[in-house]
Amino acid sequence: MLYDKARIFVAAGAGGDGCLSFRREAHVPRGGPDGGDGGHGGGVVVECDPALRDLQSFRRRQNYRARRGGHGGGSLRHGANGVELIVRVPPGTQLRTEHGDLHDLIRPGQRVLVARGGAGGRGNKHFASATRQAPRFGERGLPGEEGWVELRLKLLADVGLIGLPNAGKSSLLARLTRATPKVADYPFTTLEPVLGTLEGAERQLIIADIPGLIEGASEGAGLGHDFLAHVERTQLLVHVLDLAPLDGSDPLVSYATIERELELHDPQLAARPRILALSKADLVAPGAAEAQAAAWRERLGAEVPVLVTSSATGSGLDELAAELLRSVPLAPPGELVAVEPELAEHLIFRPARGRGFRVERDGDGPFRVLGDGIDRLVARHDLDNDEALAHVEARLRQIGVIRALEEQGFQPGDDVEIAGVVFELDP
Repeated sequence: MLYDKARIFVAAGAGGDGCLSFRREAHVPRGGPDGGDGGHGGGVVVECDPALRDLQSFRRRQNYRARRGGHGGGSLRHGANGVELIVRVPPGTQLRTEHGDLHDLIRPGQRVLVARGGAGGRGNKHFASATRQAPRFGERGLPGEEGWVELRLKLLADVGLIGLPNAGKSSLLARLTRATPKVADYPFTTLEPVLGTLEGAERQLIIADIPGLIEGASEGAGLGHDFLAHVERTQLLVHVLDLAPLDGSDPLVSYATIERELELHDPQLAARPRILALSKADLVAPGAAEAQAAAWRERLGAEVPVLVTSSATGSGLDELAAELLRSVPLAPPGELVAVEPELAEHLIFRPARGRGFRVERDGDGPFRVLGDGIDRLVARHDLDNDEALAHVEARLRQIGVIRALEEQGFQPGDDVEIAGVVFELDP
């Protein structure tokens, strides 16, 4: 069974704490602070691995956590950085983060950082100054990013076979390629997409048999809702239409049903190049098959080639193969629909962190200071440590937080809440 959906939880490692230490050696009076820095936490990276074919491994494991950074030590020893955790996915995987970021992994080795490791804390050596020669505090490491990531596999194929159940797609794929899909005379024989390779004189094409679509597939009916996404990456669609349906349905209605479901699923599919393959020609009179083909050519125009085929006799299959090789451009599968542009490997783009802040107060409650940078400042320090608290207060004054609080009516000794921590601020 093809597993093409998964939802995983990723958590990067926290940074290590900075060390509080002083140099203690014989014959070295007043050695001074020598606390080392904590290591950075390991990040979580999703990488495209061509050895994988589906998302089955994520059924057994859903939580992925990278290791935290090591704590700093005395003698300026730096804590070890956390090891990066690599989550491998097959080519064609599309991932979406909780923040709405969308990434397409279609090239082997392509990587996306989905959770950044926390920064390590600085040791007390960094806080020594002319007026503070023996700082008795260090920074804490920051937590790593975490969140849920949705994975969706969309097959990388050049050509997609679409049509109603029992239209003859599986038989057509078996005759055009070496694929061996299950073939039977009942609807929904194919329960998952099947890939096959069409061998040409100078190139190959990957053909995907998309499970039978029915009316309402774009809204979840039948199998189409789960597998419509697999046609999004194809460069050419072959609409397989049964010339002799067992249920006596009208081919015009059948054609309109599939086209409407594609339009509802993704309007871009309506503009994708088409070939109409009239299948099972061996079940109707030769003159009737050609008459229907002529009617369809007049109806669809010159832009849509119409071919009469029979998987049982092989009639029209050579013409169909030649048309496929001619119509599909020489471009790697999925390149035309990649979400992200090609970027130089040495360039790294990271979203800027929020640097602003604002002050709020509800009634007689504590003043609240909101801002990512301010939250990180408080998270890095132990506010029960008087020296650390004095350092935080000095930084708040430098940033302009104290001035903003005073403009809101703050008086020394009032309670202030930052990052969920309420403390008495008396600068």
